[in-house]
Amino acid sequence: MEYGVSLLPDCDPETTTASQYFQDVLQVSVLADQLGLNYVKMTEHYLRSYGGYSPSPLAFLSAVAARTQSIRLMTGGIQASFHHPIQIAAHAAQVDVMSGGRLDVGFARAFLPYEFEAFGVDMDTSRERFLATIEAVVRLWNEKDVTEDTPFFKYEKANSLPAPVQQPGPPVWVAALATPASFDWTGRKGFNLLISSTQLNEMGRKREYVELYRNAFMEEHGDSGRKPKFAVSIPLLIADTDEEARDLAVPFMLKSFNAFKEAILSWHNVESPAYEGYTAMARQMASFDLETDGLEAKAVVGSPDTVLGRIEEVRDVLGPDVILWNLDFGGQSLETMSRTLNLFADKVMPALG
Repeated sequence: MEYGVSLLPDCDPETTTASQYFQDVLQVSVLADQLGLNYVKMTEHYLRSYGGYSPSPLAFLSAVAARTQSIRLMTGGIQASFHHPIQIAAHAAQVDVMSGGRLDVGFARAFLPYEFEAFGVDMDTSRERFLATIEAVVRLWNEKDVTEDTPFFKYEKANSLPAPVQQPGPPVWVAALATPASFDWTGRKGFNLLISSTQLNEMGRKREYVELYRNAFMEEHGDSGRKPKFAVSIPLLIADTDEEARDLAVPFMLKSFNAFKEAILSWHNVESPAYEGYTAMARQMASFDLETDGLEAKAVVGSPDTVLGRIEEVRDVLGPDVILWNLDFGGQSLETMSRTLNLFADKVMPALG
């Protein structure tokens, strides 16, 4: 397996300033590069404490590129429904050029009603817009004189500049959450799969979705010699003992969970045929209690030995090609994030092989 750092700021100025947050996660990214991890990923969101500090993953990753040597740079979800494909293709290619060909471009459909409302984008047609945008971006990286005529954007004979260093373009990842059709489409298009979050106590259900992705990929691309690639993002905190790790993690997880809960509850009294099941998921989130339902359902927390066992469980059930460790949950300090990363690299990663 490969490993990386997954970043999604879920803090606000009362917890830490944006300046301090970015100073800390840039140092964490440099440390991850020095320790030999494979990826650093940043996610896009707006307006609220859940992700609102990072409206531009590509801007952050360009700063990481300037400070690192080999770690790959991944957008953990450019929210394609809110952007024009010419804009995405050109901005991403620029970062690919500036980083010497180290960019992976992950796309997400967006799923929070208040973001759609702010951008004036129709949720009901978001899936069609999302799929059309990704396909258009890939064409702009690979073709000349590209013409598109969709309900969402139109242009004729477009030639995107600069061209990306990687050919036929940066690797494409698609974030999927709970819609089986998204897993199937991602596989059939030959893209990599990114699960941006998961409840560890529901890995069996997620495995069914991952198998749907893998089967669709092999049906369409098995003869080419290409293989499906799947990454999962999981919160991680390591300390010398289980007790110390839990004592550290619980306050941060509560802050992180409350930020996500406040965002997901924007689904209250909202229905969309493009997001079947999301209203019910919001109701489920409202009733979830981290203390009673278990920290273990949301994160990998403990001593190096305990963490090793949890990772082996994830590996056995889900079989990910990449695990991306969410280190910044709850607005924790640079010291805490760095300690986790060093313990993982020194004590856990060698034992995993």
